Amino acid sequence: MSVTHISPLEALSQVLAEDMGRVNALIRERMASENAPRIPEVTAHLIEAGGKRIRPMMTLAAARLCGYAGDAHVKLAATVEFIHTATLLHDDVVDESAQRRGRPTANLLWDNKSSVLVGDYLFARAFQLMVEPGNLRALTILSNAAAVIAEGEVLQLTAAQNIATSEDTYMKVIRGKTAALFSAATQVGPVVAGAPEAQVQALYDYGDALGICFQIVDDFLDYGGAGDGLGKNLGDDFRERKLTLPVIRAIAAANAEERAFWERTIGRGEQHDADLAQAMALMARHGTLASTRQTALDWAARARQALEPLPDHPLKAMLADLADFVVERVN
Repeated sequence: MSVTHISPLEALSQVLAEDMGRVNALIRERMASENAPRIPEVTAHLIEAGGKRIRPMMTLAAARLCGYAGDAHVKLAATVEFIHTATLLHDDVVDESAQRRGRPTANLLWDNKSSVLVGDYLFARAFQLMVEPGNLRALTILSNAAAVIAEGEVLQLTAAQNIATSEDTYMKVIRGKTAALFSAATQVGPVVAGAPEAQVQALYDYGDALGICFQIVDDFLDYGGAGDGLGKNLGDDFRERKLTLPVIRAIAAANAEERAFWERTIGRGEQHDADLAQAMALMARHGTLASTRQTALDWAARARQALEPLPDHPLKAMLADLADFVVERVN
């Protein structure tokens, strides 16, 4: 008899299926617009492209783990997904991306103006939703996260192509643009549940560590993976001249000749056909992919450790397994 194994994300999805059904219904309802039909066209294109829905599931799981029995967590989870979707629309414009999740981006199918304005609409919808539960602290957490995300994106923009960018700046960028929404997603769950402060802090720390791990894994896979078949190809970050952890560490270890290579390819954007192979050879020489992989594993371990103060619950084990799932791709 064959045994079918499902991933931790699929297991979490099954446990939260009813709540996620309500979240998805609410998203479809609130992204509608009678006056501007382009809004549902653009949002439907992105939302229906698929996606793991990991952030709203974290909100639902955190609330249930802390014993919440109401329905405000559904609105907060939808808020989290609206914020995430809005940032994707804006990111694709900033990065001049042509594909996301294996499909043409909204800015390619429509135009940059539509993507930016629909992203703004989704942010507005997110703020409407986060107010409705009437929980001032949850509102503060999510509104602060929206500001931190924007700040992280601007910091990334100003640090882009600057080969003097440090690991400290890189961590500030990913803590802003990625981890801020993860930590907000998990923090509002115990807040709306009225959980003890120790549990609120534990779930915040979990989300923060998981978000950092998630982004480091993504940055590792741009050089250490084989393309994901969904529009992200090996070396995309190199071609876009992004200063990610493997590159920052390779530059820090570079001799004068290697530094000149990085200044030409990343700093000035003068790239030739053989440059990606050369970049990966330099990373291999200095072990920066291996060290980046280890850093991702360390953050996954921090995420699991952060859960220790929480009560025993099947969802606690699932969240711990989710941290393992995030780093599974680098093992």
